[in-house]
Amino acid sequence: MSDTFHTTTLDITTGRREVALDITDRCHDFLRDVTGGRDGLLNVFVPHATAGIAVIETGSGSDDDLLSTLRDLLPADDRWRHRHGSPGHGRDHVLPGLVAPHATLPVVGGRLALGIWQSVVLIDTNGDNPDRTLRLSFLG
Repeated sequence: MSDTFHTTTLDITTGRREVALDITDRCHDFLRDVTGGRDGLLNVFVPHATAGIAVIETGSGSDDDLLSTLRDLLPADDRWRHRHGSPGHGRDHVLPGLVAPHATLPVVGGRLALGIWQSVVLIDTNGDNPDRTLRLSFLG
């Protein structure tokens, strides 16, 4: 059997506040439609200079802890050389250096092979841009 490649883009509204948005269900829905039960890889990519993809536990406070940690590491103040947008917006452009804009994840039997507590999460600290594009690509 030869490898196949499927890709799609999704439009997501994250709002005007920083957010850790669980996109795991969107990944599962895409895989259900394209894998045919095959093994492969899912690449999740956010083509923005101010957002990232994390694989973390959600719902137990870890998502809020990550946002809090990013606020501590990247304060929204006037230290940033990148100065357009809202005050402190330069920090949003540093975010992808800490939370990569992509993740490549195993797919086994057509299903995302995450650990029991893991979720795929879009991290967006940029309140200036509430509209995001998410690219999901499956190779299998």
